[in-house]
Amino acid sequence: MRVLLVANTLPPADLSGVGEQVVQLAAGLRARDHEVHVLGRGGRGARGPKALFPVTVVPAVRRAVAELAPDVVQLHESDGGLAAAALRRAGAGRPLLVALLQVSYVEERRAVRPLVHAGKVIGRPGRIERRFRWLKAPLQVFLGRLTARCADLVLAPSAATAAELCRDYGVARAEVLPNVTGGFAIEADPAPLPGEPGALLFVGRLRIRKGVEVLLEALRGLIDGGLPARLWIAGEGEHRAALERRAAALGLDSGSVSFLGRASAGRVRTLLAGAAALVVPSTYEGMPLVVLEAMEAGRAVIASRVSGVPEVVIDGETGWLVPPEDPPALSAALARALSDPEERRRRGEAGRARVRERFRPERAAELWERTVSRALAERGGR
Repeated sequence: MRVLLVANTLPPADLSGVGEQVVQLAAGLRARDHEVHVLGRGGRGARGPKALFPVTVVPAVRRAVAELAPDVVQLHESDGGLAAAALRRAGAGRPLLVALLQVSYVEERRAVRPLVHAGKVIGRPGRIERRFRWLKAPLQVFLGRLTARCADLVLAPSAATAAELCRDYGVARAEVLPNVTGGFAIEADPAPLPGEPGALLFVGRLRIRKGVEVLLEALRGLIDGGLPARLWIAGEGEHRAALERRAAALGLDSGSVSFLGRASAGRVRTLLAGAAALVVPSTYEGMPLVVLEAMEAGRAVIASRVSGVPEVVIDGETGWLVPPEDPPALSAALARALSDPEERRRRGEAGRARVRERFRPERAAELWERTVSRALAERGGR
């Protein structure tokens, strides 16, 4: 098949799970002898800034479809809504339209709220996040619904997200295409670790739904309980200043918490190699790519039992799952992981095996091929 993949964020210019999944899937499809073209910003893609991509990508997609005559056009995330609508109107002879949506923006919007445990507010969204909730999120919901409803086939990275898309976007069915890792080599950043090996590691954009305040509270509980622990926080975002203030208010100094800022893919590999475990305390997720990267590196994962995470992390086998917004439960899981290196290693190795079995580009490409072929056949039979 001739396939056109369309996305707003693509590596190396953007650090984005969406963009990396485009590259991973492209690698898997090419290995199965499909002709794959990727369209993003710049070059012959959409012109102008990232914020205008939903509009500027429309002529770029039309031009690419006319030149390449793809059998399938796959749009990643809600930014492709207007392009999907334009192609849908093309009528007979148009390519099959596929939408791969990592999250429901209805849920993403709901996740911009205070973090609360036992009646106590432990974190609040900032001004930028509140602006997202009231201004940008409704637009993303509209574009997401448009993308999903114009598509012939809707894909999601987990069964949980697929159910959300059916409920929130009004689609009759969404198929699961899990996120994957390992499609291309990433060199570890040779820069030294920010301290001795064995720290807990968080990786992600710093925003309220990532639940980092919960992790800081849990870390404080570990230290108060007499268990030495350190935390590396890799990532930037609108919530960083609030998190630094919260860490200071909890008495967590630079010896306990290190804010490392933006981390390249190679830097994340280095941090994972030196970390004791990856911690994902989110209140909402799709299927976080960093979880797969940690498992591939043989690191146990300690995560909230939310969204698609339990479809990857198996509690008691490849990591620890805890309720979201529950610092004591998270602290207890962290304590178990830190105090039992052999169990931590066992779960990490089980995670590595699980990734190699289920979450590789060749597996995703095979599933994509089967699912898309069925959709093409169904469309031809109408």
